[in-house]
Amino acid sequence: MVRGYSVLTLFAIFAHTAVYNLVGPVGSVIVIVVLTLGALGIWIPVIVRDPIRFRWRRLPWVALGYAALAGVSTLWSRWPAATLLTWMLLLAVTVTAMLVATVLTWDEIVRALSTAMKLILGLSLAIELWVVLILRHPLLPNFVDAPEGKIDPHLYWVRGNLFNEGRIQGVVGNAHQMAMMCLFALIIFAVLYAARARRRGLLIGWAVLAVVLMVEAASATVYLSVAVVLAVLAAALIARAAQKPDQRRLVYTVFAAIGVLGVIAGVVLRDRLLGLFGKDSDLTGRIEIWQAVWERAISRPVFGNGFSSPWVPWDPAFQGWILNHGLTVFHAHNMWLDVFLQLGIVGVALIAIAWLAVTWRAWFFAVDRPRWDLDASRTYSPVSLLPILLVAVLLVEGLAESAPIMLWGWLLLILLSFKMKSVPLVGVGVSERTPVISHGPRARQVP
Repeated sequence: MVRGYSVLTLFAIFAHTAVYNLVGPVGSVIVIVVLTLGALGIWIPVIVRDPIRFRWRRLPWVALGYAALAGVSTLWSRWPAATLLTWMLLLAVTVTAMLVATVLTWDEIVRALSTAMKLILGLSLAIELWVVLILRHPLLPNFVDAPEGKIDPHLYWVRGNLFNEGRIQGVVGNAHQMAMMCLFALIIFAVLYAARARRRGLLIGWAVLAVVLMVEAASATVYLSVAVVLAVLAAALIARAAQKPDQRRLVYTVFAAIGVLGVIAGVVLRDRLLGLFGKDSDLTGRIEIWQAVWERAISRPVFGNGFSSPWVPWDPAFQGWILNHGLTVFHAHNMWLDVFLQLGIVGVALIAIAWLAVTWRAWFFAVDRPRWDLDASRTYSPVSLLPILLVAVLLVEGLAESAPIMLWGWLLLILLSFKMKSVPLVGVGVSERTPVISHGPRARQVP
């Protein structure tokens, strides 16, 4: 039941826009409140009954410091109502992340994420087919009837583009987010396949569906993320094969050089690369958005203008400030610039340290051979690759979107940070339900 509840909360966060489009803003708030109260009802008794499973000293303190600064910013916020509302959402996501990290093992976390992704993929295919074959006209949020006259396509939940050249939005109602969910699903399914999970044939089927939906969603940022994920995967596997420190240093030097050359090539060939993905030189209006955000952010550069992730579109401070296709934009389309607007240089420093810490830990979680004694021949777990691949996707996402600081991006930051610090070895330790060292002497306890 706890695993099932964890899947439900993960789905509600990863597909929050689906919940929003289904039950509206008030309904989505009620859903998040109810799920958070349920999470607390599960989590608190676990901590009280078995306190050793909750290692509070290993909490992601820098990330939590960022969350605390976000709450304190209500005192100087230019949009205090939006700050309080979105800060409560941030706390709800944080509670969910800590619940999952505390009550589930590494293997169970991967399976829970897999189930949540399967729900998103399956429902996305179902709603796209329903709109095309049965409804036969685009679907607006909350199933409201379309008003007379021309409607901007960006207002629709699902446009019905499954069998034409347009981009699909899936159940999440956004083409880019749909593509991102597909990429997450592919990474998780690949890890499960490598870990020899049961029903691997079905995993292949789900992976094929994810590829098809990702191509239909056609997000340039996600295509870039795929390239980065493959590069990071190759680097991690090569680093694993390097047996000596000198070999590791050589690997790092080579990949650092490749990374620098890649960035230089990207800058030099920027226009050609954008053209391949159907983008113009202003990155589909992002340059104008960044300029407007910078002008407001620089007015309060130290502690920012006040937390709001996402921007609340009906708040007077945001309503009509930056428009895209006549709709109020609800984030800066760049994680770092968004944090600078909201919490200034102090916030940027905290979030940079938090992401640097999780990246550092995820890398060595992936490439260091699992050991707790003199035995250096134990095999790697495929699960240990999951954090670094997800972090790589989120860091690329942060260049063009603000998702890594809200909802599922924030959930993954807290979840991965806390779990890797608490349980640095997959399948070993009290939190992994193995109170003694795996394959070791029965009398030796995990520290």
